[in-house]
Amino acid sequence: QVQLVESGGGLVQAGDSLRLSCRVSGRSLNNFAMCWFRQAPGQEREFVATISRGGGRTDYSDSVKDRFTISRDNDRNTIYLQMNSLRPDDTAVYYCAAKRTILTAPLERRPSNYDYWGQGTQVTVSS
Repeated sequence: QVQLVESGGGLVQAGDSLRLSCRVSGRSLNNFAMCWFRQAPGQEREFVATISRGGGRTDYSDSVKDRFTISRDNDRNTIYLQMNSLRPDDTAVYYCAAKRTILTAPLERRPSNYDYWGQGTQVTVSS
């Protein structure tokens, strides 16, 4: 079956950087559009960034645009989230998600549109 495993979270200070990884197994990554979501305590799961199957299209939430970069390496079956200029309000559990889709499908922001999920990795940003 398809499995997603996130890594790279941790405790950092405001202004620092982190890079999250999400490795997909069980099926080739190039079958999926991919997305990062996050969820802070007591809040709903929030869209962060998404990338198309081929990697040529991306979309970001306004809160992370110009600070975070999503990328993918289909040969390594891994996607990444480079997070720069981290702020305390970026503190959350970060989840990657995969959506079976065609190459030309529009990018999706809603969690309900994704088929597979990882277990999450905690990111904590101290002030």
